[in-house]
Amino acid sequence: MPMTDLLPRTTSTVLVVDDTPENLELMAGLLAHEHYRVRVAHNGERALQLARAQRPDLILLDIMMPGIDGYEVCAALKADPQTALIPVIFLTAKVEIEDETRGLALGAADYITKPISPPIVLARVRTHLQLKTAADLLRQQNARLESEVARRTREIGLTQDVTVQAIASLAETRDNETGNHIRRTQHYVRCLAEHLRDQPQRYPAFAALLTDRNIELLYKSAPLHDIGKVGIPDRILLKPGKLSAEEFEVMKTHTTLGHEALVTAEQGLGTELEFLRFAKEITLSHQEKWDGSGYPQGLAGTAIPLSARLMAIADVYDALINRRIYKPPFSHAQAVEIIREGSGQHFDPDLVDAFLAVQDRFVEIAQRFVDPV
Repeated sequence: MPMTDLLPRTTSTVLVVDDTPENLELMAGLLAHEHYRVRVAHNGERALQLARAQRPDLILLDIMMPGIDGYEVCAALKADPQTALIPVIFLTAKVEIEDETRGLALGAADYITKPISPPIVLARVRTHLQLKTAADLLRQQNARLESEVARRTREIGLTQDVTVQAIASLAETRDNETGNHIRRTQHYVRCLAEHLRDQPQRYPAFAALLTDRNIELLYKSAPLHDIGKVGIPDRILLKPGKLSAEEFEVMKTHTTLGHEALVTAEQGLGTELEFLRFAKEITLSHQEKWDGSGYPQGLAGTAIPLSARLMAIADVYDALINRRIYKPPFSHAQAVEIIREGSGQHFDPDLVDAFLAVQDRFVEIAQRFVDPV
């Protein structure tokens, strides 16, 4: 079955624009005989008013008119998003190739010279109306598809978020004193990253990495930083006092346990996932220190992934200001001083500088997600 047979059969509206009453009467009669709805305009100004108010399906447009000529009308129609998609057919006595070239360059769909042949005019009108109907259907279909893709993308994103939160929360249940730690730290990380992004002249080294997309991924990945703790025995994880050297070595393995779990999951899918890129970095390296004295790999300086350097400050700050089985909570001022003193040793100096600039926002985050009593 031809495509035209599938198109809806509706009465189309054609706007005829000409400054000669005889021409308007001729075209109106010709089109009305074919059951088109006809609107007429005697000049360019009126044509633009009608086109914007009533949105015809097609416009037959004379060129040589007083005031605004047909070329100017066509240019104005194509510049206006409301009328840009209406097909325009020039119907004119200007027969030079240069005239036709100019009209088509302005966006006209067709160019017919006078004196007209009624069968040719009607055939061209019918063809361009069918093309417009087909194009409108395709746009509607594309809009529906885009809407469906957006909906499914949102669903995937929500599924990822729920999965991450579930896994992270499972890890946190091993330590009943950490409360809203994972929520606070992901907000701290985003806060730091956004400050670095918004100060490109002060922190030029971070501009390429800290895109909006990557900051969102950092935010979503941060809760997974301690998932490896599910593999740490309770006698060590929940020990109220200081760990022995042997116990601390076991505790340190939570970084590699978490990283290996994510890598194994990714390998099971047979592909690397953008979503897990920062999660793997953070899980493995958030206990590394700027001076190389951290673990598990003893990385130093910028060899430590930026994601892990951000997490280090977020994690330490939150651990300092909240109660743990091995320590009472420190004040915000005490935590700030400890992090300041750790600049260039434990922490990236640029990130400490950023932390000091946004520390009030850290306080707001801590208060918003305070642990339940």
